[in-house]
Amino acid sequence: MAKVSKKKIKEFLKGVRILSRLTDLELESVLDIVKEIEIPAQRVIIKEGDIGDSMYLFAEGQVNVTKNLTLKLGKAGFSRAEKSMVRLDSKKVSFFGDMAMFDDAPRSATITASTKCLLYEIKRKDFEKICMNNPELGFKILREIVAVLCSRIRKGNQDVLKLSTALSIALSQ
Repeated sequence: MAKVSKKKIKEFLKGVRILSRLTDLELESVLDIVKEIEIPAQRVIIKEGDIGDSMYLFAEGQVNVTKNLTLKLGKAGFSRAEKSMVRLDSKKVSFFGDMAMFDDAPRSATITASTKCLLYEIKRKDFEKICMNNPELGFKILREIVAVLCSRIRKGNQDVLKLSTALSIALSQ
């Protein structure tokens, strides 16, 4: 992947859901804080348990999201295993790592590049600075991030309900 021109980056930014309502001038502010990162296949981008301070706009590639699970193995005790949760494709998901923009909690999952990836990193301190300098811009972005997070929570709730129902049925037989 060759270094992308500012014009192409700006066009990409316009297509990112959380930035899609920004004016050209507001997009310039975001353009000033993004850092282009090329990630080779099989490299860990985010490690579960680490404290993060940035999110990633996902321009090209695919990543795997995994989570460590602790499993009870009968009377033998517990075992830890890594469970693949989902594969994200840049054509369908435009950003990840966003929770690190709002708290200092450990990363909730590991994200590993399954193909070569092109990302644009936004550091929390830079994001906070543009929000302080232009509250309207910050509000527009935060509103879109919140909408995405709400959607993810709703989907998670549906998944938990389906799993709980399936477990209840399995245990009753």
